[in-house]
Amino acid sequence: MTPAEEWRRLDRRTVLVTAAVLAGVAGGAGLPVALGLAGSLPLWQAVAWVLAGALLLVGAGSAVDYVRWRRTRYRIGAEPSETGAPPAEGWGRVELHTGLLLVKRRSLARERIRSVDLTAHPLQRVLGLVKVRIGTGENSGGGESTLELDPVSRAEGERLRRELLDRQVPDAQDARHDGALAALDPSWIRYAPVSFVAPLLGGAAAGAVMQVSQWFGAQGAVIDWVGDRFRDTPVVWMIVVLVLLATLAGIVGALGLWVEMWWNYRLEREPGGTLRVRRGLLTARSVSIEERRLRGVELVEPLGVRLCRAARVDAVATGLTHDDEDKHGDHKTLLPPAPRAVADRVAAQVLGEPAAPTGAPLVAHPRAARGRRLRWALWAALAPVVVLAVLGAFLTPVLFHVAAACAVVLVPTGVLFALDAYRGLGHGITDGYLVTRSGTVRRATVALQRDGVIGWTVKQSVFQRRAGVLTLTATTAAGAGAYDILDADESEGLAFAAAAVPGLLAPFLEPVPTPKARPTHG
Repeated sequence: MTPAEEWRRLDRRTVLVTAAVLAGVAGGAGLPVALGLAGSLPLWQAVAWVLAGALLLVGAGSAVDYVRWRRTRYRIGAEPSETGAPPAEGWGRVELHTGLLLVKRRSLARERIRSVDLTAHPLQRVLGLVKVRIGTGENSGGGESTLELDPVSRAEGERLRRELLDRQVPDAQDARHDGALAALDPSWIRYAPVSFVAPLLGGAAAGAVMQVSQWFGAQGAVIDWVGDRFRDTPVVWMIVVLVLLATLAGIVGALGLWVEMWWNYRLEREPGGTLRVRRGLLTARSVSIEERRLRGVELVEPLGVRLCRAARVDAVATGLTHDDEDKHGDHKTLLPPAPRAVADRVAAQVLGEPAAPTGAPLVAHPRAARGRRLRWALWAALAPVVVLAVLGAFLTPVLFHVAAACAVVLVPTGVLFALDAYRGLGHGITDGYLVTRSGTVRRATVALQRDGVIGWTVKQSVFQRRAGVLTLTATTAAGAGAYDILDADESEGLAFAAAAVPGLLAPFLEPVPTPKARPTHG
């Protein structure tokens, strides 16, 4: 390749994709509009107006996208190691020029590129197109750390991914190429209904029914229809049945979402030290992570998934902090919820260790940490009870019964969650990793490379000081940027931090005085 590659254009079929999408939007919106106009106009006039509007929408949108295609070009400049020629324009950079009235010229240095992700919605997949997202992983506003090429051909997208992520590595490191590390097991779908997505989708389905009925002016009719079905049913049983129906809808939605997100899933290690995750049924996604940016893994166990003895594996890596325009928070997920044994095996393979550090035995936290969680749980459970009791004194005695029912339900539940949260606390050191675990509704076990810790933050509130505990926060440039060790024993926690990263905390620790030897008298 020459030092400054010739400028390339996006795939011209982008205009066809835009026209097809706009035609679908126009068709979906045109039907209710035509029915609405038919009440005041003859049917043929209503259809004519809708068709004219649809043609205007499709034509204008396609024209705008054609101008965008004509005005968009990109090129990949050669790296200094690729040729001995003197530096030229575009050397070592990825450049993108676009815009008509407002011309944008942006470029990224190739050595700063950390991710090249490929996505394709169903229409793009039919046409053999993909959207390429090139990012540096920096959290800069306005998307200045990413470039998007939407769309290019699938072959061009794969070429860009290989070229931009190709790193010269020693032969010994390249020998770690293991091929497939994990592939989809359809039985994992059983974990979809126990995730937090199911109840959220159930509530969203109920809200969508009410919203759509309001659009068509039939919300009252829907409410009356539901009332007729439960005319002779007690209110309590009616609520139970409606909740069960919403839950069923949520489970169906969660299963469908899981299939869409994780079908064709495959995790593999490619030559050159790159982990690649491919997945998706309708919208295909490909996420690549350089192993040299990997600083550890996080084993995530939401409550329902944990009860089924399963876990999810996320990458703790630098350069995975996408800007706000990226709405997908699962770009760091290496393995969807799977049996715990599978998660441990994948975590070990990803880190190149014989055993997963996330499965190592951890140091338990003192009983003071349990007491703190029990007090928090009781405060959280009794607060609504007290509010209802006060309102009952001023409004109606019925609220006293509601307060009593809340106390019976919330107090035992809060105590159980508090005890479970205490049992989940732990920290330890294993080989080259610092391990910390916490959480109950979402339990997370993080194995962080000790040389990836760049600082410690020690926090101790007044109540923690009285209990003899403190919170340690390991600061790193990867993942979330900081990982907490909650309510550790004061002396043991400081000793742990000093041993985990030798020399980092030593200047801030007071040395323990050694007793002076008494002179002996002969």
